[in-house]
Amino acid sequence: MNKKTVSTISKMKKDGQKITMLTCYDYAMAKLVSSQDIDSLLIGDSLGVVKLGYENTLPVTVDDMIYHTKAVKRGNAQALIVTDMPFMSYEITACEAVRNAARIIKEGGAEAVKIEGGIEILDKVKAILDAKIPVVGHLGLTPQAINKFGGHKVQARQDEAQKKLIEDAKALEKAGVFAIVLEAVPADLGKKLSETLSIPVIGIGAGKDCDGQVLVIDDMLGMFTDFTPKFVKKYANVGETVKEAVKNYIDEVRSGKFPSQENTYK
Repeated sequence: MNKKTVSTISKMKKDGQKITMLTCYDYAMAKLVSSQDIDSLLIGDSLGVVKLGYENTLPVTVDDMIYHTKAVKRGNAQALIVTDMPFMSYEITACEAVRNAARIIKEGGAEAVKIEGGIEILDKVKAILDAKIPVVGHLGLTPQAINKFGGHKVQARQDEAQKKLIEDAKALEKAGVFAIVLEAVPADLGKKLSETLSIPVIGIGAGKDCDGQVLVIDDMLGMFTDFTPKFVKKYANVGETVKEAVKNYIDEVRSGKFPSQENTYK
């Protein structure tokens, strides 16, 4: 399998090939997922919820993102590695945005960063791009704005909101982002945006007509069950498998069945 790059993802859009992306947070999972020719691994700030147990993504730090990116980097075979810039790591000044993005690239080993927002953060996006760091945009439901939205709600249902989202997407494209993640919007908007933009639109709850799809791996494997968004399809129920295995282990230890002779040194 050839190493996937920013150019690979861009070419897939031109060639009409669907792009596959999954979140990933550690070495072991990176080895497993990247062995299957996945196009991109996203170290999402969703790790704050599914790995660190926070209520939302807001407490996640740049150091958290670097730590997990380094682990994924060591396990990755060929996928493009994209890392989220967490809340308040880019909003204040363009200088701070570049400094934090550079840390994620230099220390973490990411090959691109992802930023939530549109026209209001365009100066920070441009500054990061000027520093030769590839950027993925993120529009629609942007989890770092959860307090503004009042929860995880579908976005851009109304004409005015759709118009604003399209303006944001075009501005990001013009600035030079190489792809946009589009989350929790009506499917017809996902289709329209994918047809309108020359860069890939990677959907998560944005319909099947997007140029690619991304899911949180803990959701699609049934490992995280606190809540399940409508757009998630569970491809396995690993959580139940883990619970059953742990129960069997406890039973065998308590009954004296484990460790057996084959698990014991002579």
